[in-house]
Amino acid sequence: MNARIRQFLGNLAETFWLVPAMLVVAGIALALGLVELDRSGRISQALIDSPWLYNGGGTGARTLLGAVASSTIGVAGTVFSITIAALSMAAGQMGPRLLRNFVSDRGNQFTLGAFLGTFSYALMVLRTVRTQGEGVFVPHVSMTVGILLAFLCVGTLVFFVGHMAGRINVDTVIELVSEDVNEALASSTLANAPHSVLWSKLGTAAVAVTDPRRGYLQKLDRDALAEWAAANGVRIELLVRPGDFVFPGAVIARVEPGVEGIGEAIRRATALGAQRVSRADLEYPIRQLVEIAVRALSPGINDPHTAISVLDRMGATLFDIVPRFLPTGITYHEGTPALRTSASSYDGIADAMFHMIRQTLPVAQLSSFE
Repeated sequence: MNARIRQFLGNLAETFWLVPAMLVVAGIALALGLVELDRSGRISQALIDSPWLYNGGGTGARTLLGAVASSTIGVAGTVFSITIAALSMAAGQMGPRLLRNFVSDRGNQFTLGAFLGTFSYALMVLRTVRTQGEGVFVPHVSMTVGILLAFLCVGTLVFFVGHMAGRINVDTVIELVSEDVNEALASSTLANAPHSVLWSKLGTAAVAVTDPRRGYLQKLDRDALAEWAAANGVRIELLVRPGDFVFPGAVIARVEPGVEGIGEAIRRATALGAQRVSRADLEYPIRQLVEIAVRALSPGINDPHTAISVLDRMGATLFDIVPRFLPTGITYHEGTPALRTSASSYDGIADAMFHMIRQTLPVAQLSSFE
């Protein structure tokens, strides 16, 4: 699959508005379907008169739906305000790059979507209610479901308060980022030792390839690029890897021998973005943990216990790396090495974990870690 399509799908899955939008559409569709069921006459009068369905008049139905709609949209605004307040606090104390973890949280998205979806449902049903002077029509099933959705929103509000109280806890944030580190570790390392292949250096006939784009490399389709290289009888040495910044006009690859279309092939296999976000970049979530520790050790916060929690998680990550193997950066096509990219090393991972913390830690605080 094209790297840009994969990037688009990945960004779409992590957007804040996707789940609320889907729930709004679901609320509208549910309202239309239930109203048609009420109009079809398939609901028996005995069931309508039973205590299981709403059996009030049109005026009461309008009042009830109006109350549901006004209350849900009001609480949705409160939920949004609480979320913004939590984001502001997280940005100030734990770093602005951690806002992505709050924005992509499914609990926050579902809560906002539940209120907006119920609001949309209530409006769609409200427009069909008719009183005595307009030709009586009361959608009993739709009203009953609207009441159930209102109770669902009450439970969702209780869930949201407890959920946000836990999410803004610094230990919870550290644990969530640690899970991102574990996921990146699982996808960036190998369970078995890679084949040792001697990659001969490219000679003087190698052609430098520049890229006019700018941004962080977020997606790299290694298999597609290796397949293209094998089909054209060339070897490609890519000088950037996911997480690196591509400067406009800079050399990003070398190819031997030179062939037409190499620049376009690399652009199809790579996708750039404004943020350093990539599941294939092991050092990115590690640097997020480091940022929490560095901010905790700053004079304005002075929270060594948070830094210790970060060091504990990074120590556990080092233990997880021990049975794994780092990739060589060489991609094969039908058993032939066709593409080489720079790969993470143990030294680079350890440097990303501890170098910035070591520089930040004052000598006076060393006793806090004893």
